[in-house]
Amino acid sequence: MTDGRPNDRGGGHAFTVATGILVSRIFGFLRQWIFARYLGNSGAAAAFAAATRIPNVLQNLLGEGSLSASFIPAYTGLRTQGKDAEASALAGTVFGLLSLVVGVIVALGVSFAGPLVNALAPGFSGHERELTIALVRLTFPATGFLVGSAWCLGILNSHRQFRLPYLAPVAWNVVIIAALLAFRHRDQASLIRLVGIAYVAGCVLQFGIQLPASLRALRTFFPWANVRTPAVKQVIRGFLPTVLTRGVVQVSAWVDLILASLTTSAAVSAMNYVQAIAMLPVSLFGMAIAAAELPELSAEVARGELAGREAVVSARLQIALERMSFFIAPSAVAFLLLGECLSGLLLESNRYGPNDSRFAWYFLIGCGLALPAQTAGRLYASAFYAFGDTKTPLRFAAVRVAVGVVIGTYAVLILPDQLAFPKELGAVFLTATTGCTAWLEWFLLRRALALQKGVIAAVPRLGRTYGAALTAGVVAIGIKVIMGAAFGTKTLTIWGGGFLSPPQLPSIPANLLILGGFCITYGGVALGLQVRHAQLLFRWFLKPRGSKSR
Repeated sequence: MTDGRPNDRGGGHAFTVATGILVSRIFGFLRQWIFARYLGNSGAAAAFAAATRIPNVLQNLLGEGSLSASFIPAYTGLRTQGKDAEASALAGTVFGLLSLVVGVIVALGVSFAGPLVNALAPGFSGHERELTIALVRLTFPATGFLVGSAWCLGILNSHRQFRLPYLAPVAWNVVIIAALLAFRHRDQASLIRLVGIAYVAGCVLQFGIQLPASLRALRTFFPWANVRTPAVKQVIRGFLPTVLTRGVVQVSAWVDLILASLTTSAAVSAMNYVQAIAMLPVSLFGMAIAAAELPELSAEVARGELAGREAVVSARLQIALERMSFFIAPSAVAFLLLGECLSGLLLESNRYGPNDSRFAWYFLIGCGLALPAQTAGRLYASAFYAFGDTKTPLRFAAVRVAVGVVIGTYAVLILPDQLAFPKELGAVFLTATTGCTAWLEWFLLRRALALQKGVIAAVPRLGRTYGAALTAGVVAIGIKVIMGAAFGTKTLTIWGGGFLSPPQLPSIPANLLILGGFCITYGGVALGLQVRHAQLLFRWFLKPRGSKSR
């Protein structure tokens, strides 16, 4: 600690995580684009989506988030206390337990593929159903390698090695892209089976890339399922609540899908596209900073004999929140004021036009309201995980989802009629509801940190940061209005289409100019207002690449 502040290694680690996530997301967008080019919305594409949903759900339940929350604090705590041999034994035992559990699940999944498909896709019949069953049996074993990748991530993150685990998914994407390009001339049924094989091969490669580095970090590795040690019991106690937390989130996503489908099919596809946009800042800045801070927070908590650890944890949270807010503030303002431009730049094509971008903007407004609370909430949850407490975040996640289901059902199915809104706009209230409940969860987590752990998660002074973001938003809207006055505006038929209609120009250059003006203005105003992280980022860009930081 220097000058009363904890070390800021988390900043560099967060940048590494964010870079890995960004590269992985870029390849993911490329994979989706190529997949749509050759398979579109065909029956084969639907079969693949349904078949791979099960491994994805199991990965979400058993994988990265759940395992990291319970494993990293216990493993880091042992290493901080100099008990490296016990830490390696813990890692081996966790690997053995995961292998046993996942092995049983995979065997059941392959054996009961037919009933699973009946439950997952009851509308499928004939060839579509048979193809989906075949793909479930083919891709289900990939679950084991996905969970194994999460184990590697936990090991490597605990050793402050962040680049490899967050870049490893690129290999998975590359294998699938290569299969799509190599076999694109096959009939769709044959192509999708080959893509299924590539899906499994990519998962194996993603795990295999990380395994050697993980074993080197451990030095000794014996996958014996010895559950009698205190550390293993701690991991198991923490793992089950985090699995339930992820399950609650999955339930929430399914409820949102059901409610959206009750309005219009366009709402379902719009939510899918919006989620891809909205999750980008959550992943790059919320997940990245929370993932980088978890080992650091765990290490501080493990030094239990040192007085004032709560103050150190509080200071770490303060620094991380300031860093996070520098990126989240412009993202939230862009969702609120420029969502139409974001959608137009990223998604508009022959089959996705300006009306679709305006519809997506309405969804993104709610995402913008939720974004600061969602990302800060992830950081607060990491603080609880560092203390070995995974039950408190579970309780508050359950409260958020329960309140969200009640309010969301009313807002989607009843409120539009009361406000005389078009029926399809009812789905827009889903993201608005998410915004409200995210702030509720944020408040509960922050309050519990102070009452239960003695950690004061002070809200940073963010007036200058958000002032810079709002100023940039106003400037960007001004650019949009000026372009519309100079070149005319496009005619929109969707509700509220006459308000701030996009300029009568090609979508990509017009939106690049508007969003580019937003980014430049934000950076300039933040520098002028002496926002700390704007200054640090500016110095980093000016620093000669060959120099070494002191």
